[in-house]
Amino acid sequence: MNENRPVQEEDLQAYVDNALDEARRHEIEAYLRNHPEVARRVEGYAAQRQQLRAAFAPVASEPIPPELNLRHMLAARRTRTAAPWRLAASVFVALCVGGLAGWMGRGATEPASGGIAALAREATASYQVFASDPNRPVEISANDSADLVSWVSARLQRPVAVPDLTRSGYRYMGGRLVATEHGPAGLFMYDDGHGTRLAMLVRPMQVEQDTPMKAHRQAGVAGYSWADQGLGYSLVASASTSGLHPLADEMRRQIDQRARKPAPA
Repeated sequence: MNENRPVQEEDLQAYVDNALDEARRHEIEAYLRNHPEVARRVEGYAAQRQQLRAAFAPVASEPIPPELNLRHMLAARRTRTAAPWRLAASVFVALCVGGLAGWMGRGATEPASGGIAALAREATASYQVFASDPNRPVEISANDSADLVSWVSARLQRPVAVPDLTRSGYRYMGGRLVATEHGPAGLFMYDDGHGTRLAMLVRPMQVEQDTPMKAHRQAGVAGYSWADQGLGYSLVASASTSGLHPLADEMRRQIDQRARKPAPA
């Protein structure tokens, strides 16, 4: 391993995305062989990447709407006597207006939007990967919560808070930093001591930066997502978990309370 090239989180993300040149890839592989705890984390990243690809596959495989098919548009226009420049202009306008209306009409369901719907999908994928892990659902335990919160806050470049759900019957287990389609996110895990686990995903929002709480359900996972002052939160659990809405309300109450608390002098 070249000591002048330390392994950063960005290298691990690029490794998962197959975005490294051959020499650097070999360096990362050697590093992972010598650091099994990091290798396990990278395996989680890879599994999450596959979950995200599977979640977005139906959208990617959808056929192009007829109104956006350039061949059909050109064929229809050839039957008219419009001047060439009018033909080109009409095709361009139709593509712009039709594409914008069609894809924007899909709302925040597209991964590129970075909105609440994307946040909910990312939380669902992360929950599916890590909550079911019997041995290592979290990377940093609750005993080192201060270090975890500091690390996640630094990576998100925003202060984050971990709500306390003890009175609601859930123990804070710890968490980890995870990769999403829209950059790093913090994932914090809870359990009730009887096998039920909750997870809260938090990340900066590109759009919908202040959004009321919305319910969602996908692939056996249910949750509530919202955004406040540029940070998005999504509480997720198995769809069979009861009382999820009150838990989300309690989380939001505590987060809001800490955000309003004045900084110490």
